[in-house]
Amino acid sequence: MSVFELQWGASSVLYLLPLAILPWISKGTDKTIVWSSFIPADPLSDLIGLTLKSLASLIFLCLILSLAKPYYPEQTVQRFGSGAEIVILVDRSRSMDDPFTSRKDALAGSRTVGKENSKRRVANKYLLAFINKRPDDRFGFILFSNKALALLSFTNNHDSVRAVVKASSLGKGLSETNIAQALIKAAEMYAGEDYHGSRAVLLVSDGGQVLSSQEKSLIRDSFQREKITLYWLYVGEIEGLTSNKTMSRLPKTPDKKLHDFFETLSTPYIGFEIASMKNFSDTLETINQQQTEGLMVDEIIPRKAMNMPFLLLAMIASLILLISNTITVLGVRKAH
Repeated sequence: MSVFELQWGASSVLYLLPLAILPWISKGTDKTIVWSSFIPADPLSDLIGLTLKSLASLIFLCLILSLAKPYYPEQTVQRFGSGAEIVILVDRSRSMDDPFTSRKDALAGSRTVGKENSKRRVANKYLLAFINKRPDDRFGFILFSNKALALLSFTNNHDSVRAVVKASSLGKGLSETNIAQALIKAAEMYAGEDYHGSRAVLLVSDGGQVLSSQEKSLIRDSFQREKITLYWLYVGEIEGLTSNKTMSRLPKTPDKKLHDFFETLSTPYIGFEIASMKNFSDTLETINQQQTEGLMVDEIIPRKAMNMPFLLLAMIASLILLISNTITVLGVRKAH
């Protein structure tokens, strides 16, 4: 950024700039000295006088420019990073408020609504850790139950992403789950974006949905058109699941049917069975290692105030003038 890119928050103050010529206005102290030709020339004194007047003018200029509130405006610059554009879909259905336990533990005890250990809170905890590992990623966030809510469009501001993820842990879930609408809305988020690099959707849910032919067609076409990789982090409690295999053992439930449909997509799909805390961590680490392609990142450089450099320069010039005047006063007193 150069000085020509500066903008002014109070540009009307710049009309005071002519005040900088005040040190050069004669005070009428010149005196006629008889036999002035006998006074030797003193170029050093002339140079010192010009320098002091220039410093005084500089002080006026710097103070006026500082009062005009100079700043560099907010800018967006592109840089090359490593990562992906990721839309996170989190299920807000009522079942996601159940405790995050194994099927054995769930059958042994009562199925009460979880608090800190609810599936949704546990999922968000690991999602936050995942986000922290990926500084170059652009994230979007969708929360869904019977409807899909796009809480955050694509952004590089990870503070905003973390805030939305934390907020999604609050409240209670609803009784219905509309995964199809969430997936379609995720694809629509990519539709309005230029292609910057790898694209992925993280679906975090503990249930499935029987899709209509129209919904299947919309999802298949949109994912293919936008070149989206789909990850399903399945946190259901179904007997026979293991932590490191895909969901091939699921019976013909809506969950299994949805998984079978995902495998017919022309774009990459991986389903993960989340059966334990460690499994959750390992799954997100696997995704973290896979999504490391080159990515064009739009980095926002915030507005930057530039009045301090002018104030610092004015302070230095004032200090020099103060030292000069002090030396002059001491010299006059010594001469007397």
